[in-house]
Amino acid sequence: MCGIAGLINPEFSVEEFPKLITGLLSAIAHRGPDGAGYVMADNFVMGSVRLAILDPEAGIQPISDDSERYWLCYNGEIYNYLELRSELETLGRTFKTKCDTEVVLQAWLQWGEGCLNRFNGAFGFALYDRKTKQLILARDRFGKRPLFYVQQGKAIYFASEMKAFLAIPGFAFEQDPSQLRSILGQWTPLPDQTGFKGISSLPMGEWLSFQDGQAERHIYSRLSFKSDIPIQNEADALDKIRSTLSDSVALRLRSDVEVGVYLSGGIDSAIVAHLAKSHAEQSIATFSVTFEDAQFDESAEQKLVAQRIGSRHLARHIRHSDIAQACPDAVYHAEIPAFRSAFVPMYLLSKLTSEEGVKVILSGEGADEAFLGYDLFKETLLRQEWDMLPDDVRRERLKRFYPHLSHYGDQDTAALTGLYQQFSTEHMPGLFSHELRFQNGRFSSRLINVDGEQNPFASLSGLISKNSDFDKMSSVQKAQWLEYKTLLSGYLLSTQGERMSLAHGVENRCPFLDPAVVNIAAATNLKFDDGFREKRLLREAFRGDLPAAVVDKRKFPYRAPDTEAFVAERPDYLELLLSDTELEKLPFLNKKFARLLINKMFTTSPDRISTKENQTFMFLLNIALLNYQFVTRKGLGSGTSLGTLPPLQRVVDLRTCSAS
Repeated sequence: MCGIAGLINPEFSVEEFPKLITGLLSAIAHRGPDGAGYVMADNFVMGSVRLAILDPEAGIQPISDDSERYWLCYNGEIYNYLELRSELETLGRTFKTKCDTEVVLQAWLQWGEGCLNRFNGAFGFALYDRKTKQLILARDRFGKRPLFYVQQGKAIYFASEMKAFLAIPGFAFEQDPSQLRSILGQWTPLPDQTGFKGISSLPMGEWLSFQDGQAERHIYSRLSFKSDIPIQNEADALDKIRSTLSDSVALRLRSDVEVGVYLSGGIDSAIVAHLAKSHAEQSIATFSVTFEDAQFDESAEQKLVAQRIGSRHLARHIRHSDIAQACPDAVYHAEIPAFRSAFVPMYLLSKLTSEEGVKVILSGEGADEAFLGYDLFKETLLRQEWDMLPDDVRRERLKRFYPHLSHYGDQDTAALTGLYQQFSTEHMPGLFSHELRFQNGRFSSRLINVDGEQNPFASLSGLISKNSDFDKMSSVQKAQWLEYKTLLSGYLLSTQGERMSLAHGVENRCPFLDPAVVNIAAATNLKFDDGFREKRLLREAFRGDLPAAVVDKRKFPYRAPDTEAFVAERPDYLELLLSDTELEKLPFLNKKFARLLINKMFTTSPDRISTKENQTFMFLLNIALLNYQFVTRKGLGSGTSLGTLPPLQRVVDLRTCSAS
């Protein structure tokens, strides 16, 4: 795991490059505290900061082939690198290191862009061809690792995190109202959005070529939920789920440093922890967050799993004051406005993990998307069938939907009956599955004034229209596609996942996002099931290995205290919202709507604040913090400095072909 950055700019003097690249890399030094290096030539420089996980001694970057024509800076891990290395060696490729970085380079030289679909991993990399002066940028198929770029005329800048661009002379961050309106609408950025003008995110499953001042994006992987795996019966399905997940965890345990597990208290991370223990030669470390507020706490289930597998278990207890205090630093690392505070405890958890000396963790992210774990999926099925069902069947199914809500009763069933009736037909083409959710997003999008644009979902509709296979999918598959393209890649894997863990130099790995696991899920979903028990086959596959209280526990969404934590603690930075002078610094803001919302947050008891109001307040706070940190560049909190560059381990000047 590393952070990478670089640029091609014909207008810069090569004498400026050492200062430029060290500035870019210093801003993302938290991603790779173990060492740094860079390579430069006329008009070009790129480098990396390294978190040493595989072959710590020899895996120093940048890395080149024997001819020094091709140079690679790489962020991530290719979990099947040993198998690929063996195949490449049979084809005549030779290796100097035992690191997966060299496998990436040799795979590209052997297969070109065809290597990308062979990679089972999480990555973002930059490869430069000295002869053709072509730059290649590539990102993994699910968007697990970030990669951003800025194109200005014949120049291009790229980095693992946007904050690196703060080091570019004359570059100004500016929030983009159109993108913000879209982000607030669907709760998360689309794959190419960042919330800032002029900065793009390379989408999941794509690579970019830049040559002679021209950039061109290419798609190498498209989401598909078709599967040709034959399933004979339920026993066969359970066996294949177990074996596929076991293989996935085993691959992700490949490391020259200790690997731990984030344990949430739910079934997904419990399965990962159990499998990690079954493959490990010694006790593993597990890490959790617990809450002073009982409605968010899952410590009982966490302890049950930790005791069952005999792990060295550590927990970070979260109070309202912890969330309020750490929020600015977490937002700075996230770089994208978020609709909830749940990423802040994950920031604090990764700090604990790092302090314990653990550099790699496994988590359960991706299970709900692959195995249909969200209420969204069963709601979609019911709404689709709604008009064909008798009233008594509708009521009975609704009663069975939400047993995990302690306050749920007949009055809620009656209210939902009317809501489902209203949304039993599609109002937004292609977005049927998400129309209920997007009602909250539509409310939040009112924060942003955009001239001539009223539809916050126009960009999402445009993304759908570019996928020729989307119309051929079932309603549930469309829902999955939307989850992978929005909330999973844009929030869960990034803001709440990768960005919080790498803030403290911890790499996260997701066994449920192995292509083979996604494939077996597609083959078994909705088979031998009534649609009411989420992830039933996944649960049954591991029933004998885990405590029954965890296996039978209904979906408990990971959440943390939101508005109430900030209102209770009133940190100084809330002046960004409470001061009219500060609000005026957000010219695109709907000031009247914002002030009404802020006033309600501070004058109304938490039980009278709706979910959509809570989410909208969190978005507003995030936008104000990002404006303060990136646009005005005033910074806020201990974590918002540009950082200190790790020791330089490799510096290469290709003008003289000298290396040190």
